[in-house]
Amino acid sequence: MSTSFERPVRIRFSHCDPAGIVYFPQYLVMTNVLVEDWFYEGLRIDYAQMIGARRTGLPIVKLDCEFARPSRLGETILLTLDVERIGRSSIDIEIHGHCDGETRFRAKQVLVFMSFDSGKSIDIPSDIASALAAYAPSSPSIEAHRS
Repeated sequence: MSTSFERPVRIRFSHCDPAGIVYFPQYLVMTNVLVEDWFYEGLRIDYAQMIGARRTGLPIVKLDCEFARPSRLGETILLTLDVERIGRSSIDIEIHGHCDGETRFRAKQVLVFMSFDSGKSIDIPSDIASALAAYAPSSPSIEAHRS
């Protein structure tokens, strides 16, 4: 069964351009914070230890964003993360930003587990793969041979 991870985010002055709307690169900062929070709180994986002691990174290798409506200073948007696919070394996620029932932005990301030592992709570590199971899509979209 698939589970979503959600967090509200208040739109702050630092997110906005002079018109008082979110400057689009700030959405990517918000999505990065959401992924870190998901690891800590949803997956119960220490993200700082993963990056530091374990020397495992999780870079975005593919990104597709759509910006539907502007978000404004003072609003609170709800960010929702869903796992679309779990591969051998990568995960596909989709993040929606919503406010008052309307979509503000959507981001599809492919994240790849990599070793800082080799600079190459690695299999998803077993403890992380186990934690990801709670967020796996309920449809048969998880590849049997995992990529």
